[in-house]
This record gives sequence, structure tokens and C-alpha cells, in this order.
Amino acid sequence: MAEFQNFTMNFGPQHPAAHGVLRLVLEMDGEVIQAADPHIGLLHRATEKLAESKPFNQSIGYMDRLDYVSMMCNEHGYVLAIEKLLSITPTVRAQYIRVMFDEITRILNHLLWLGTHGLDIGAMTMFLYCFREREDLMDCYEAVSGTRMHATYYRPGGVYRDLPDTMPRYQPSKWHDEKDVARMNAAREGTMLDFIEDFTERFPVRVDEYETLLTDNRIWKQRTVNIGVVSPERAMALGFSGAMLRGSGIEWDLRKKQPYEVYADMDFDIPVGINGDCYARYLVRIEELRQSNRIIKQCVKWLRENPGPVILDDHKFAPPSRVEMKGNMESLIHHFKLFTEGYNVPEGEAYAAVEHPKGEFGIYLVSDGANKPYRLKIRAPGFAHLSSMHEMVEGHMLADVVAVIGTQDIVFGEIDR
Repeated sequence: MAEFQNFTMNFGPQHPAAHGVLRLVLEMDGEVIQAADPHIGLLHRATEKLAESKPFNQSIGYMDRLDYVSMMCNEHGYVLAIEKLLSITPTVRAQYIRVMFDEITRILNHLLWLGTHGLDIGAMTMFLYCFREREDLMDCYEAVSGTRMHATYYRPGGVYRDLPDTMPRYQPSKWHDEKDVARMNAAREGTMLDFIEDFTERFPVRVDEYETLLTDNRIWKQRTVNIGVVSPERAMALGFSGAMLRGSGIEWDLRKKQPYEVYADMDFDIPVGINGDCYARYLVRIEELRQSNRIIKQCVKWLRENPGPVILDDHKFAPPSRVEMKGNMESLIHHFKLFTEGYNVPEGEAYAAVEHPKGEFGIYLVSDGANKPYRLKIRAPGFAHLSSMHEMVEGHMLADVVAVIGTQDIVFGEIDR
């Protein structure tokens, strides 16, 4: 027999499953992985440093661009940290809107994860199914903020504006005739809350469709069962959070254990896995889709019954209305000061964490009393997950690396920052 020699191989950054910017240096013994060394930093854009040179409100938009699949959840962590330092509490309606959009964002995130994870492992149809539902929720993002992705919708003290009374509608075109358009606009006749409620009625059936395709599919199970197993003790030691931790059997969710906003009033369950493998994490995230749907339904019901302000009426932090600003000199000055200098935040430090779709997303903020952060540190959930790559793939085959990267649900914007 000829002697076999270990060889080193680059997986990515140009590999389609390497998310564009991950370079994995793999040490291979034939087809079996001996070691995996992730090289990061190919997407570094100095978010933490840039935030130190801008007034607090002007960095909200940078947060969207960290994990660019979970936009509003990133904003939420940052805005909560500012509110802690300012000792202000947003209006109750704003808190419900934030919780509703956090859960819409969780569904958006998990749909993209499911579509791309399926695509990586060879399930082409999942990608098309998931994007069908994402389109509806992207329209909700666009309706409240004017943009489909980087919303910059949350503000210290509340949210930018109330939910709109109408939804954008499809127009007849060479691709869709009048009959098609009438069918597509059926759910868009009422307010945005009507549209979201209609979505929550339809969505559970869609999740059942995903499960029909994958959950008992023998090829899917061959690619995910007993792959990348992490024990509960190791998951905690490695700093896992979110679905990665719950998939290993630890019932930890900040929305239940350290409730923020109005999560304490919500009725939902924490899905927990048993085996700590890729399949368990898949099942946890599928169940999270259903639980998020439950939370959104509760928010829609409350928001219908309780109109009110969506941001504090304090012009030190929130701009006056356009009408006030045009007709009142003092409001004009407030407006001008807020958008040029911003506001001074009392000296001190704060850490705020949210249950982000990928795990615990934390913002550690230090203020020296100026109008911009003295220091901003982002605790990205994906960073801890990626650092376990060697441990999760050692002894597996090359093809399993793709399944492990998929199950970690990695986005490099937050890892490289």
C-alpha cells in the first residue's frame, strides 16, 4: 500500500457554502478532517470604532449592517444600552411594536437560514419556499421604515413612527394581469396589522410544508443526525447561546430568563433539543418559527386595542413632529440640535443583551458624558459559535463541514464587525 500523507486544504472564502468571507484551513487525512482553523476578518468594517466618532443616534444604522439578516434585533440591543444609560423607558406601544418586529425578524432570519442550509446540503426547493414567505415580511419592513433591509427603525425612547394604515399594493404589469394582481392584493386591502394577522394565519401551514420536505427525509437525516454533536457541558463552556445552546438541551432564553420590553407578558414556549447535533438544532429553529408566530399574534391583538404614542414626548431625545418644527421656533432648535449634535449621555457603562435569532447579542457601552460613545463593544453570538468549528468537525468528513457551517447559522458582518 502507498503511504497516505495528510494534506492542507483551503475551504473558502470563495466556496459557495463559506458565506463569501470565511477561510477555513482544513488538515485532511484523505476525506477525514483532522483539524479546522477558521480565518476571519475578511469583512472587517470597524463598526465599533466608527461608533466612537458619531453621535449616538447616527450609529443605529450601523447596527443593521452587523448581522444583515437580523436587522432590527441588532438595533434593539444598541438602543436598549442607550436607554439604560439615559434611564428612560419607551412607551408601552413602542415596546409591543419592538417585540413584534423582533419576532418578525426572527422568522426572517430562520427562513433564510433554512433556505441556505437546505441549499448547502442539496435541498434546492427549500430555498424557493422560504423566500416566498420572506417577501411578505420584507414588505412589512419596507412599510414602516422605507427600506427592505437596513431599517434604522428603533430609536432611544421608542420607534421612528407608528404602523401605517395601508400596505403597498401590486400593480398590473406584463407579468401579472388584473386577476393575478387582485389575488396578490387580497391581504393588502386593510391596515398593516391586518396584513400581519393574515400572515400569521397562513404561516403555520407553510412551516408544515417545510417539515414535510425535510423532517423525515432520509437524505436530510443522513446529512444532519449525529453530525457536529456538542454536549450540554461543552456548549456552555464554549459560550454558545440561542438555538446552538438549546439544541444541546439547555433551556436558556433571555426572553424568559431575563425578560426585556413586554416579553414577560407573552405566552410562548422555549424549544429544546436532545442530541445536540445538526438535526436537533434544525428542529429547535423550526419550532422557534411557530413560537414567534404565536408572539406576533399576541402583539397584533394588543396593538389593535391600544393606540397611543410610539416614542417619548421628550425633544431632548426624540425629534418634534414636522408640524411643530415648521411652526415653532423652539421645536426647530430642538430638531436642529438633535440631528447635528445629538444628546449627551450621562457618564457610566451599560450592558444590554437581547435574544437575537442567532443567540445572545450584547452591546457594552461606555459613556464619558459626551454626545458620542467613549467605547462600544459588540458581543456577537456567531463569534463563539465559529470558534468551536474545530471541535465540531474533527473526525467528520469534508462534506460535513458544510452541514456544520449551516447549523451554526453564521453571518460574518457581526463576527468581523
